[in-house]
Amino acid sequence: MAGNPRAVRVGEQMRDELAQLLRDEVKDPRIGFVSIVKVEVSRDLRHAKIYVSVLGDEQQKKDTMAGLASATGFLRSELAKRLRLRYTPELHFHLDESIEHGQRIAQLLVQVRDEEKGSPREEGE
Repeated sequence: MAGNPRAVRVGEQMRDELAQLLRDEVKDPRIGFVSIVKVEVSRDLRHAKIYVSVLGDEQQKKDTMAGLASATGFLRSELAKRLRLRYTPELHFHLDESIEHGQRIAQLLVQVRDEEKGSPREEGE
């Protein structure tokens, strides 16, 4: 989505500002422990995909995404004040589960390794 250097730079600025806003300004109790993984800004700087990672169970993830959706207007207006852009991009939040996916793969690899360690001894090799 972000091809030009300006879109990448704006995405990085947005990531930093959004992280600060979520940490210090947004008071919605539905928003739990959330971290911004990545922000992709379209070439025309009109849209921003914000990938977030949420710590918690499925219900906490749903609640956090609902809280982020309701805070979108506030976050966009705060970004408009902080970033010097002609247009403030529309914000689109997406749940990024790649961290959890990576942890699950690592867990499975450890499980396979432990099973392989145990197998030969059980067979008497």
